[in-house]
Amino acid sequence: MTPEGRPSWPTRLAVLLPSPSVTPFTFWYLAILLVTTVIQRLVGTTVSARLLSLASTDAHNLWNHPVRSLIASALWITDSGWLAYVVIFALAVAPLERRVGAGWTFTVFASGHVLATLATELPVMWALRAGVLPQTDGRWLDIGVSYGFFATAGAMVVILEPRLRLWAALAIEACIAVIYVTDEPGTLLSVVTLAGHLIAAHIGMFGWRGWLRRRALAGTLRLPRRRVVGPAPEPLAEPVAP
Repeated sequence: MTPEGRPSWPTRLAVLLPSPSVTPFTFWYLAILLVTTVIQRLVGTTVSARLLSLASTDAHNLWNHPVRSLIASALWITDSGWLAYVVIFALAVAPLERRVGAGWTFTVFASGHVLATLATELPVMWALRAGVLPQTDGRWLDIGVSYGFFATAGAMVVILEPRLRLWAALAIEACIAVIYVTDEPGTLLSVVTLAGHLIAAHIGMFGWRGWLRRRALAGTLRLPRRRVVGPAPEPLAEPVAP
C-alpha cells in the first residue's frame, strides 16, 4: 500500500494478471500455451514443424480431420512470444471472465475460433475442389488463438460503459488493420486471416450482445437477501369481549 492508502502498482498488476482461482480459464489456457511453446523448443525445428502441420486448420486437415484440427490449432502458437499473449489475455480474456465466468468465456472464445475458421476456410476448400486455387493453398499453416482472442475482445466491448464502447471497437479494428499491413498484405493467407479476425471480433460484438449485457447486468445488480433488522413487531392484542 502507498502512504495515501492506495494499492501499489505491483499490487494492481497482480490483480489484473490471470489467476487459477479468479480466472481459471485464462490462467490454464496460458499454461497450456506455455507447455506447447516449450515443447517446440525442446523437440527441434523439424519435429516442431510437423506438430504444427498436424494441428493446422488448413483446408486439407479440415477435410480429413475437422474436429482434431479445430481443437489442436487453438493449443499452439508459432513464435516464442508467450509473454505477449499473457499481456493480451490479461487485457481482454481475463476481464471478460471476471464478469461472466469461466464457462461462458470459454464458449465465447470457442465460438470465435470455430466459426471464424469455418467461415474463412470453407470457401478455400470449395475453391480448391473447383480448381480455382492451387493445391498448395490447401496446406498452409493456420494455427493460433487470435480468432478466439478477438471474439472475447469484441464481447468485452459489449459490457463496457457506453462512453467507452466506440473507442474500444475502433481500437480492435485498428489492431486488426495493423496485423494485416504488417503480415504480407495482399497474399491470400493474409486476406483470409484478416477476414477471420474481423468475423471473430464481430461475433463477439454482435453474436453475444444481448446475452452478455443481461449477464453482466445481473452480476452487477445482484442484491443481498432482505433481512429484518430490529425487534419484531408486537402481536396485536385480542379484542376484549363486551
